Amino acid sequence: MFGLGVPELVLILVIVVVMFGARRLPELGKGIGEAMRNFKKSVNSSDEIDVTPPKKAGETGSGSNEGKTA
Repeated sequence: MFGLGVPELVLILVIVVVMFGARRLPELGKGIGEAMRNFKKSVNSSDEIDVTPPKKAGETGSGSNEGKTA
């Protein structure tokens, strides 16, 4: 496990508890879990359908007043 033993993991856990407090640990775990779930869902889901109409050959799509005189 990347060369981490039990003493190193305990030390990391103690540092996390000191930094965030014992009351915020469930909130942090929930947030990380939701983020991982959303990431997996977005990676595994198929792309959404693009409903933008394709441009025609003569269109520039800029919306400017090309060819019009004032």
